[in-house]
Amino acid sequence: MTLHIIDWSIIILFLLLILGIGLTYTKQAGKNVESFFLGGRNLPWWIAGTSMVATTFAADTPLLITELVAQNGISGNWLWWNGLIGGMLATFFFAKLWRKANIITDVELTELRYSGKPAAFLRGFKAVYLGIFMNAVIIAWVNVALGALLHVFFGIPENQIIYYLAGAMFFVMIYSSFSGLLGIAMTDLIQFIVAMTGCIVLAIIVVNSEQIGGITGLQEKLPPELFQFFPTLELSTESFVETTQVLGIGFATFLAFIAVQWWASWYPGAEPGGGGYVAQRMMSAKNEEHAIKATLFFQIAHYALRPWPWILVGLCALVLYPDLSDADKKLGYAYAMKDFLPTGLKGLLLVAFLAAYMSTISTQLNWGTSYIVNDLYNRFIRPDASQKQLVRASRLNTFLLMIVALIVTAQIQTLESAFKFMIECGAGLGAVLILRWYWWRINAWSEIVATIAPFIAFSVIHFFTDIAFPYSLFITVAFTTLAWLIATFLTQPTDSQVLNQFYTRIQPDGIWQPVANRLGLDIRAKKSQLPQLLTCWVLGIGLGYACLFGIGNLIFADWTGAIIHGIIAALCAGLINRFGLKSFEKQ
Repeated sequence: MTLHIIDWSIIILFLLLILGIGLTYTKQAGKNVESFFLGGRNLPWWIAGTSMVATTFAADTPLLITELVAQNGISGNWLWWNGLIGGMLATFFFAKLWRKANIITDVELTELRYSGKPAAFLRGFKAVYLGIFMNAVIIAWVNVALGALLHVFFGIPENQIIYYLAGAMFFVMIYSSFSGLLGIAMTDLIQFIVAMTGCIVLAIIVVNSEQIGGITGLQEKLPPELFQFFPTLELSTESFVETTQVLGIGFATFLAFIAVQWWASWYPGAEPGGGGYVAQRMMSAKNEEHAIKATLFFQIAHYALRPWPWILVGLCALVLYPDLSDADKKLGYAYAMKDFLPTGLKGLLLVAFLAAYMSTISTQLNWGTSYIVNDLYNRFIRPDASQKQLVRASRLNTFLLMIVALIVTAQIQTLESAFKFMIECGAGLGAVLILRWYWWRINAWSEIVATIAPFIAFSVIHFFTDIAFPYSLFITVAFTTLAWLIATFLTQPTDSQVLNQFYTRIQPDGIWQPVANRLGLDIRAKKSQLPQLLTCWVLGIGLGYACLFGIGNLIFADWTGAIIHGIIAALCAGLINRFGLKSFEKQ
């Protein structure tokens, strides 16, 4: 496809704008690693929260949603919608704790919370595993999606796409390596606005096209089951080797999503207990109140506001491109962009996808580099390095990480398979990441075993059985949980001095009586916040899902449902503000 000069002008102007904004913060980012990786810990909640949302919106996201909708209708999104439950847990239980920890990366928490050689090993291992291996997989996943768009739009041969991806990554690497997190967060704000505007425009144009005929026409052309927000649950006995079926899933499958996955599985952007770039934004916020508000905003925007333009185009793609193979269903979104956008808007949508791509890649490069420099290089290789040396190392490692990610890109086959791989290989770890804040007995061996055990279970299940995802989650979580519990009670607790320092700094709720006793504190005299936090968590879940389904009701003209969900959302928001946020502000 050939773009008009107007389209190219829009693209070039956008790239120059982003480059200019990013380079503006070069001097400030170069002060020290805290400025480079955390923006000086001074981000207001709305910038930190928008940066979280922008990071989780990449070129792959609309394609993944299109793929899920093609397979299971709207309800297919429960594969990730369940993450709202864990996301609200992170908002109210952990955002404040991460800000209190006063550390550079979430991996650094391992030596703040644990002790001895196991803690040092865990920190180094996670720096390599998350900063290089897992980060490269995520970047590669995003690259595959952008490559698919380039192939559809411009007819670029698949064996040449890697060169275009290298060019795109190099551009992102330039401004992110100079600007640090502050520049990334500011460009994220612009990129998110542009990306969402483009997606909304596309949805409006495609839905109201002659081939679709508006929302009413779309509903007439597709089976009603595709528009259900909840899957049709098959309560009969279901084989463990049976995969999810279009229009209906087994009760065990839905149970895995709702009751297990959100707390048991680690994957980027939805880590139980926070973590990764979400924790990075929490720690970069001005204070604890801003950390909570930023994370709450992220959960609502991520789960309730963003998906509907993608879902609508995904449904339209089923009507417009019925002959696409299962492997190419996700490309229905790209074909809709190519076929329905006029001159100017093609450039806008390509800019939208470039914006989404750049916001994710810039964060991934900065986040991954923070582990390599802070938790590997500075901790084990050059502990005496100056702040200037660490900043230079950060910029160099940003480039090296880009190279590694490009190499891994060729290995990712499908978006959904990569998503499921990350869920399964983190299944069972979530419980330890949650409990390490609330139970003194968790130690480094608990987390080491919980990190390794899912890979063992994953390998055995996939090489020696026919058990499919998500049924494999039950087995992996059970095996991992049993393994880390055994490891916990067979190994020594964390050194008392480390526990004392952790408790003094964080002041966590939960089971910390032995530590409080050593410090001469009467833990019973301290008013526990757990009931308040639990209440806010439940209200947050209600708010998130009420917004999600209420917006869906409005789109499909279900006025009764929209009113009911609107009332629920308003009540939940009011109660959170009254009993949650205001009381947190006073503390």
